[in-house]
Amino acid sequence: MKTVLRLRMSTQDAHYGGNLVDGAKILALFGDAATELLIRHDGDEGLFRAYEKIDFLAPVYAGEFLEIEAEIIASGSTSRKMEFKCYKVIVPRPDLSDSACEVLAERILTTSAIGTCIVPKDRQRHG
Repeated sequence: MKTVLRLRMSTQDAHYGGNLVDGAKILALFGDAATELLIRHDGDEGLFRAYEKIDFLAPVYAGEFLEIEAEIIASGSTSRKMEFKCYKVIVPRPDLSDSACEVLAERILTTSAIGTCIVPKDRQRHG
């Protein structure tokens, strides 16, 4: 099972100089994607338990459009192992104008992770 979230980072998402977005914001988006997957799979939001791997591969800036992909890659009796990826797909072009943007010919992988969520057996729709 897989889901995709698409959204734009705003200046309110920027945490550091140069409008750089904190990696924790991307992890929060991974959590949102995990919640959607668990609701679709089990009918319950479940709880995020742990990340076993997180790789920050490229910076994310305010004004960029992102695609967050999440997929259940293993399912235990109460656990769901998920793979997460964050791609930037549109970037601002302030060199052209304040509102100019460019759709990237190839999306850029910014963050990848593997995480595990727990859904108690008595709260699973598909137990």
